[in-house]
Amino acid sequence: MIRRWPIWLLLLASLRLAHINLLWADEDYHLAAALQIVHGRVPYRDFWYDKPPLAALFYSVIGGHGGWPLRLLDVAYVLACCWLAFRLAKEWWGEREAQAAALLLAFFMAFYLTSATVPLAVDGLLVLPHLAAIYLAFLRRPLLCGLCCAAGLLVNVKAVFVAAACALWLAAGLPLFGAGLAAGLALPLAVGAGLRLLPDFYQQVWAWGLVYAGTQNSLALGVRRCADWLGFHAALLAGMIFARREIHYRAAAWLALSAAPLLLGNHFAPRYFFQVLPPLVILGSRGFVLACQSRAGQLLMAVLLLIPLARFGPRYAELMADNLQARQTRWPDAALDVDAQAVANVINARKHPGDTLFVWGYRPDIYVDTRLLPAGKFWDSQPLDGVPADRHLESSVPHPAIPAAANRAQLLKTSPRFVVDGLGLLNPALSLDQFPDLAAWLRQYRLVWRTKLSRIYQRDCAPCE
Repeated sequence: MIRRWPIWLLLLASLRLAHINLLWADEDYHLAAALQIVHGRVPYRDFWYDKPPLAALFYSVIGGHGGWPLRLLDVAYVLACCWLAFRLAKEWWGEREAQAAALLLAFFMAFYLTSATVPLAVDGLLVLPHLAAIYLAFLRRPLLCGLCCAAGLLVNVKAVFVAAACALWLAAGLPLFGAGLAAGLALPLAVGAGLRLLPDFYQQVWAWGLVYAGTQNSLALGVRRCADWLGFHAALLAGMIFARREIHYRAAAWLALSAAPLLLGNHFAPRYFFQVLPPLVILGSRGFVLACQSRAGQLLMAVLLLIPLARFGPRYAELMADNLQARQTRWPDAALDVDAQAVANVINARKHPGDTLFVWGYRPDIYVDTRLLPAGKFWDSQPLDGVPADRHLESSVPHPAIPAAANRAQLLKTSPRFVVDGLGLLNPALSLDQFPDLAAWLRQYRLVWRTKLSRIYQRDCAPCE
């Protein structure tokens, strides 16, 4: 295998440091939730949070900060995933396959669409418990496997498919597996019941999740996104083909169950493919080693790896150059975060201790950059205008299952010092001033600044800078 592969592994994982001055959608949401947790606020009860709790708790380790703390945490997480991939592949195949699995996982957690690979949202955060559960199932340790599946469910509800794969592998140990799963969920459920969080948890995580899952996209879109993903991950697909005769039914079941969540709602978001990455890496590592036994196979794998490297590698170099020269990136994909930083600069120059903030739109990076807390339970516009963030830039049609008007009535009871409309300039039909029931509330504020993508309001009180 590659000489000095641990150094290459560290270099691949450390590429995320190029994003030290940026926040990406989804990771900023969990950072903002973590910021509220470290200030004593409880998710679901004190603030709206539509994901299981471990994602926010994960980012609470760094106090909800971006910058160096965030990116070093990212590097540590990627290395932990690679270590588990190494251990699993070593038990399954051997030393050379283990090295290949670790390097391939690090490579493909770096070289794909940035919005899908860099932010460790719930799909990325599921990779670690996913690998841990399969590793323990492979070793026939059902109790610990069940505990890992429970941890996965506290990160992402799609871990139910991981649990299903493990249950198939552990037919003889199902009672112990079930005991581990139940034990891992018992304490969080007891805490939730004691704090009376379970009704809100159901409403925000499960009911809201069904709204997202109900998004219907065309079959053509799904086929195109699958083809795009497989095209950039062709080295893994080729490895599977080379190793096809050594892939038994249990491995095939793991792969099939990992692919199943992609079909939920026909959404096929790029980040959803994190679910299928572990089985492809572990199974493909065997074929990668087999292919590299010949010059032709080595050339094939090099070419297939060069495709994502050539497509996504230059962006890392560009961001590193921007960081070294202390200049703002001009990358269009980062436009929202660049605007959030401009908004934060204005608010940070005006804020005082105890000030609060409300952001209309889905712009949690503004909370992270200002370190301000929401004034109430709602801190983005999705529950208030009824349009989920995955479509609110193009559509203004509210989802009928979302009680948006009732939620806006709760917003009227709050008086944040600052209000940011981070959606109206992107979709005028959903501008904050387009909702009649919020008109009187908004008149308490005056427009104090406007960035390229946002309007900043401040409560009109005396004295008001």
